[in-house]
Amino acid sequence: MQAAANPAANPSRVPPPRPAALLAWYDRHRRRLPWRAPPGERQHPYRVFLSEIMLQQTTVVTVAPYYAAFLARWPEVEALAAAPLEEVLSAWAGLGYYARARNLHACARAVVERHDGRFPPDEAALLALPGIGPYTAAAIASIAFDRRAAPVDGNWERVIARLFAVEEPMPKARTRLRALALTLLPDERHGDFAQAMMDLGATICSPRKPACALCPWNDACAARAAGVPERYPLKTAKAARPTRRGVAFLAVRADGAVLVRSRPPRGLLGGMSEVPSTPWEAAAVANAAVHAPLPASWMALNAPVTHVFSHFALELDVWRAELPSSAVAPAGHRWVRPEDFDAEAFPSVMRKVLARL
Repeated sequence: MQAAANPAANPSRVPPPRPAALLAWYDRHRRRLPWRAPPGERQHPYRVFLSEIMLQQTTVVTVAPYYAAFLARWPEVEALAAAPLEEVLSAWAGLGYYARARNLHACARAVVERHDGRFPPDEAALLALPGIGPYTAAAIASIAFDRRAAPVDGNWERVIARLFAVEEPMPKARTRLRALALTLLPDERHGDFAQAMMDLGATICSPRKPACALCPWNDACAARAAGVPERYPLKTAKAARPTRRGVAFLAVRADGAVLVRSRPPRGLLGGMSEVPSTPWEAAAVANAAVHAPLPASWMALNAPVTHVFSHFALELDVWRAELPSSAVAPAGHRWVRPEDFDAEAFPSVMRKVLARL
């Protein structure tokens, strides 16, 4: 008996996805999100910009309180542009991927300086702004200005890879997935379509156990027709995440103040506040004492800190020293009392170190 042909090997065996079907589904099931305008109302470009920058590599649940706090503090792009970068970094602390905060601030200033506080509506002009890449430009153009654009994020990629049973693995498949995305765009309601694709991937076409029976495109999905929707998108095996090590120096004055400094403005955690530490290297630090910020009786705590960044894991031993209230901060350092920690831009890894207090 001849085996049945695999529908995923021949996507033409399923009908093409109809944008109207997805939009009809979206009208019934759209998510209520803090940055999303109600049906029939126009999206505010600044709010779209703010939310899209925050949502990069971060979940909706995590972003929601930060978005509300930013909007309350800086309700318009002009207010954000006028804010000191240190305040923006402090408000961002804990959200991760801190280059986004610097880009957010730089872009706000550019919008004010180059465009009189108004976001340009087309992708090319948006791409010329600092910190805005192809995805964010397409998202703002489509959602805020209803321009024909495809903001292809992870949700879009997963939906499209399954619809067309794309056999090329990620991340190499991204060029083809974007080309396929452009074939799906409707003639109108571009912003709604962009958000519908995001909602479909987030709520129905999920990475595991997709709810195919509820999908408005289930009859047009080659992966579902083949019975293997979870197989897509195919992924290249990731290399093992390396581990770096270091020592953090927790210098505490008798009045409770802690010695901190600011990291260089560029690079990992650029401009953020930190407890002084050794360099973070692959091997354990052989002579950590030479990196101590000041001479003191340093004692190693039996409470190391671990933290995972996108490209490496970090293991920090913590050394503590008690100093008199008269201790002077070395150049480039400052003393900060615990009640003032919230005003500092401490990233999550440094908050873990400070928890050893």
